[in-house]
Amino acid sequence: MTIIKILSFLIFLYGIVGLLLSLISIRKKDKYGNSTGEKGKIGLPFFKISLFVGGAFFFISTIIVKIEAQDVGVVVTPSGVQSEEIHTGWHLIMPWNNVYIMDKTVWVYTCAHNSKEGQKRDADAIWAPTKDGIKMGFDVSVSWRINPDEASWIYANVSENDGGTSGRYYWLEENVIRPKLKSALALTVSNYTPIEVYSTKRQEIQDNIISRMRAEAKQYKISIDQVDLREVFYNDEYEKSINAKKLAEQEALRLIEVTKQKEEQLKQAEIEKNISIQKAEGEAKALQIKGTSIAQNPKIIELEWINKWDGQLPVYMLGNGQGIMLNLQK
Repeated sequence: MTIIKILSFLIFLYGIVGLLLSLISIRKKDKYGNSTGEKGKIGLPFFKISLFVGGAFFFISTIIVKIEAQDVGVVVTPSGVQSEEIHTGWHLIMPWNNVYIMDKTVWVYTCAHNSKEGQKRDADAIWAPTKDGIKMGFDVSVSWRINPDEASWIYANVSENDGGTSGRYYWLEENVIRPKLKSALALTVSNYTPIEVYSTKRQEIQDNIISRMRAEAKQYKISIDQVDLREVFYNDEYEKSINAKKLAEQEALRLIEVTKQKEEQLKQAEIEKNISIQKAEGEAKALQIKGTSIAQNPKIIELEWINKWDGQLPVYMLGNGQGIMLNLQK
């Protein structure tokens, strides 16, 4: 459309120049450069056609407005803002009306402890008390957008704070999104304990914040798409106490495990002791039985010698009960 507008303007300008030149009279001269006393006019070819065609196309190009897929148009007439928006496509708008283009895509507003991540130059995490009165910090992002069918209301009722094309959006973020987020987060978190906020109930808290913000944002004709609890953290003192408690719990668990190991060792020692006692008692009983048998029947010793004899004659023997060992090989 811009190219058409430029070309039509140049054609129209050519026609204007041709028209002006046609109104200027000059004296005619002969081939020798002498005046003939007659008057003539300078003319450009087809200037009338150029004037008509260029003017027509230039006018049409000024009344055609294209709305991109990411935008919505608000028509401002001499009598005020029209209540009906114009949406994606081509539209004919009279030249005495203005069209204000508004962005209908998703905007993201972030509050973060790290100044490089949020909208503010300084640390901007939101702090809110839990059910136990412990304050916790939150890095949180809100995805929001204007309602395209209510863009005219926003244009007419929301201040264009800095005079730029995004002024109304910045105003909405600072005066609607931010305070409503802080309020919804504080009201929601106050129903949960620190552990629930940090872990087990995090998704539930996030969903509750979204519901609260959607209800609050309706009157400003904006939609809340998502709220993300990006990070949750404690203040320094409370975090130190939690770490100390965790260390104490881990030490207690370690001592319990050591005690269990000692108990197992004692049980094993008791079992081994009982086995040794039973084994000794068994051996003593066997010796007692064997001794009784020998006492009752001395021939058992001779039988044992016979059973254990390997067929070789003894080399030494005790002599006649005198304690003398005789060498039989000599």
